[in-house]
Amino acid sequence: MHANKEVLILGAGIVGLSTAIHLSRRGIAAIVVDKMGPGAGASFGNGGLIQRDSVFPFRFPRDLRTLLRIAGNRSIDVAYTTRQLLRIAPMLLRYWNCSAPDRYATIVRKEAALIMTCLDEHLDLATQAGVTELFRPLGWVRAFSSARELASAAELAATAQRDFGVNFEVLSDSGLRDAEPSFQPRRAGAIHWTDSLSLSDPGALLAALAKLFVDLGGTLLKGDATQLERRGSQWMLPTDGGTVTASDLVVALGAFSTRVTQRFGYSPPLFGKRGYHMHYALRDGATLTRPLMDTESGFLLVPMTRGVRLTTGVEFDAEDRPPTPVQLARAEPVAKRLLPLGERVDAQPWMGIRPCMPDMIPVIGPAPKVPGMWCAFGHGHQGLTLGPTTGRMLAEMMAGESPFLDPRPYRADRF
Repeated sequence: MHANKEVLILGAGIVGLSTAIHLSRRGIAAIVVDKMGPGAGASFGNGGLIQRDSVFPFRFPRDLRTLLRIAGNRSIDVAYTTRQLLRIAPMLLRYWNCSAPDRYATIVRKEAALIMTCLDEHLDLATQAGVTELFRPLGWVRAFSSARELASAAELAATAQRDFGVNFEVLSDSGLRDAEPSFQPRRAGAIHWTDSLSLSDPGALLAALAKLFVDLGGTLLKGDATQLERRGSQWMLPTDGGTVTASDLVVALGAFSTRVTQRFGYSPPLFGKRGYHMHYALRDGATLTRPLMDTESGFLLVPMTRGVRLTTGVEFDAEDRPPTPVQLARAEPVAKRLLPLGERVDAQPWMGIRPCMPDMIPVIGPAPKVPGMWCAFGHGHQGLTLGPTTGRMLAEMMAGESPFLDPRPYRADRF
């Protein structure tokens, strides 16, 4: 037991809850505080993939053709406001710089070290929470329109298999039709990433992890992280259960993390990528077995409990601006040509924000020059995938153990 350590965790997404569970396993008292409650942020609205294949993080495009297409601001995969691009221009410049081939190769190795653990770490928590049935071992499929694109993707997949143990198979057009007979357009083929797991209900997983944390003796409260104060060696925060105090603080607020850290002197170059989802019914007896991305269309279709979830690409706009689901409006008619989608299931589109770092890897560890503050944010497109891995690493560091992965590549003072 760590009798003198009490931890306040800001954020009840997959990262915050995983950290809380791992701390509880080590006898460290933890309180999780979130303004909206467990799993209401980006952890809820993602594509539901535990993406073992994602050893190559999303890089900034460097070819002129792609940049010109994005600049037109009419595509499905990227939308933006000029004001937001100007505001985050320094971060985007760093992002572009880190995407250069030599730097990117180093970043891939750092990201892959985390990704390679994701299946075991997720199933460990899911087993204890009793919800392994939420995980479907079917992988996911990415379809390609041209033989050239398919060959290039297969070459990259072979590299991922050789260097990082990722498994896949190449599907011909007929193989894709056999795997997903309701997918309507003709394509050159697809890559079927066979290792990855997909969730039938990400919200149910978050609810189960929150219950597990409480069953282990943890406390869940609601509160506004911006009211956090530091008094002496203690962190203090008003909540719906009264003011809580703690010796240690974990900031796991995703894209909003710097709203806390910068008040105490730590301002990493975190920026957000907004995204949307909507669920649809299937009509005419159509089916979708596994998550499917059509590269030409630029969005993901995922079978879930509520229906087929369409998740959009990236929108660059201020975090606190009202939703502007222009990408969903662009994607929906295209999606209905890919699958026999029926009516919308949700009353309103859901919006969340992916917390991104210019070097495409998260911040995990103690904040520089802020005693008692620990960071766990910046996972980009892989927050769901890497939540349990991050939680275990951070809890081990906070407990004074040797982390099961080398934490140095993800340290908070690297900027």
